[in-house]
Amino acid sequence: MSDLTPPETTAMIPPISGIAEIRTDVFTNTRSLFAKQAFAAGDVVSDFYWSEILAEPSYLTVQIGENQHVELLPKFLECVNHSCDPNVFFDTNNTRLIAIKPIANGEELVFFYPSAEWDMDQPFNCHCGTAQCIGYIAGAKYLTPAQKAKYRFTDFIRQKLA
Repeated sequence: MSDLTPPETTAMIPPISGIAEIRTDVFTNTRSLFAKQAFAAGDVVSDFYWSEILAEPSYLTVQIGENQHVELLPKFLECVNHSCDPNVFFDTNNTRLIAIKPIANGEELVFFYPSAEWDMDQPFNCHCGTAQCIGYIAGAKYLTPAQKAKYRFTDFIRQKLA
């Protein structure tokens, strides 16, 4: 979903502390997170934390170590969807969601799923529609060397790629 989605196809949830709002596509029931302010590259969009470490991945987790997967809190962060042309990055060392390029007010916040997951629980065919789309998304383990060179990865994923 993009910020150009017609209003009749989305339902909005009130803004989250002025940072972002969740929009739900009424046809697909897909939730997305949209910026409620502009961010420059390098800005902290949100701090995050987790309450437990899980041994198995799920479609909502971020990997922080071998057999260590976490669901991020605040809960609205689960609405940050995938794109092969991401504008945010989950910095798991400093527990911050970081803008990796300028983000306009009203723009969807998206990250590259393999940047934080080695072998995903639910691989999928990507339909992000960007010029950089790599197609099948299964985790960093399955990226080509050229794909690995284009993205920023968490420290754990960088160690696995080395």
